Order: sequence, then C-alpha cells, then structure tokens
Amino acid sequence: MVRINSYGQEIGDEVVQWKGSEAPKKVDLEGKYCKLEPLDVEKHAAALFDAYSKAPDDRMWTYLPIGPFKDYSDYRNFLLGVVNSSDSVSYAIVNHSNGRAVGTLAAMRFDIVNGTVEIGYVIFSPELQRTAISTEAQYLLMKYIFDVLKYRRCEWKCDSLNCPSRNAALRLGFKLEGTFRNAAVYKGRSRDTTWLSVTESEWADLRTTFTAWLSEDNFDEGVQKRKLTEIREKIKAIKSK
Repeated sequence: MVRINSYGQEIGDEVVQWKGSEAPKKVDLEGKYCKLEPLDVEKHAAALFDAYSKAPDDRMWTYLPIGPFKDYSDYRNFLLGVVNSSDSVSYAIVNHSNGRAVGTLAAMRFDIVNGTVEIGYVIFSPELQRTAISTEAQYLLMKYIFDVLKYRRCEWKCDSLNCPSRNAALRLGFKLEGTFRNAAVYKGRSRDTTWLSVTESEWADLRTTFTAWLSEDNFDEGVQKRKLTEIREKIKAIKSK
C-alpha cells in the first residue's frame, strides 16, 4: 500500500513503536550440531589455527582483508584485536562431535538505532565447509539477530569477485541488492563490494526453512535429502496459493 503525506509525496511504511535493537552480546548460541561461543583467544586460538592449517593452500584468505598468517603467533595477535573490537562480536563455531573450534563468524557494524547489523568475517576451515554445521552456524547467528536482538535488517557483504561467498549468501536466503564500485582497497587491490540482505519481514519464512532443513529426517547418514533452496521454494509456493 502506497503511503502519501500531506504534500502528496510518497513516504515509507510506518514503523510502529520502534525502540531500537540491542547490541550483540557475548553469549553461547546452542544448536544440534554445533555451538557458537564468544571468541576467546586462550580457549579457541590454537584449535582454529590448527583447523585452518589443514587447508591445502591459502585460497580461503584471498578475499579477506586479513591473512594468510605466517605462524600461530601472528594469528593469535590478530585474534587479540578481534576480541577487543568495539563494533563487532565474534564467535567461534564449536563442533559438538569433538568439541573443537573449526571456524568463526561475527556480528559487526551494528546500528541499534536503525536496527541493522552485518554478518562478517565468515572464516570456515576445511573441517567445516559443506557440512550441516556450516549452515546451522549461520542460522544460529541469524536467529539471535532477529528473534532476540530484534534487528530489522541483516547484511552480507563480499568482494564482487568472491563468487563462493555471494552464492553462500544467496543459498541462505539473502537477497542481492547491488554493487558498490571502488568501495575499498585491500591487499594492494581495488575492491567492488556486493551487498546482500535479509529483512525482518523475510525472516519468518527463512526460519521455517532452516528448521526443516536441519531436522533429522532431512538427513540420511549425514547426506541431505532436500536442499535448502528446494525447501524455501516449496514454502514460497505454498504461501502463494
């Protein structure tokens, strides 16, 4: 429905009783396959460095402003800065099956006045890639962002040349918004940044999609029966009838 003000101008939808969102907290987020724990250098750094070191090469660092790290001390010093950041809260992804930290992600650049936050520094080790844990970790943080902290918008940004990151966001249900040209310079390169987002109005269907995909009956000996995108499209089709 189009809203018109007293001057005949179109204006945005009314936001009723908006009081702002909350800043992310350093709390555990528990799932079936993994747990997100607030990043702790003493507790997680060694396991994370070991997990990342199992990669056959350094391609996971190509599109990140940091890394690769020459040794454990170098990586540990980086994490010390991360945990002391004032504009982000980072989480270690801990595999329930062995208790090991196998990746990280962060809620960052949060704006509690307008209700926007970004998921960033998504760094998954080979142990985590293409597993149910990788999807559940994203779901746990998104659920916390929308259901608990009450954000209106969750953003995902990546180098426009980083196809795996963009495709991962699309698979999770983020919608492509566009590209900011010459948005940054990092590692001696120019970066165009692709923006994607999920809004609060879209979250309910995405929550249902994640819950269905993560259910035990969707897996046969660890292999998915239905893809996340298939479940989401089915939910969309049912609602359109």
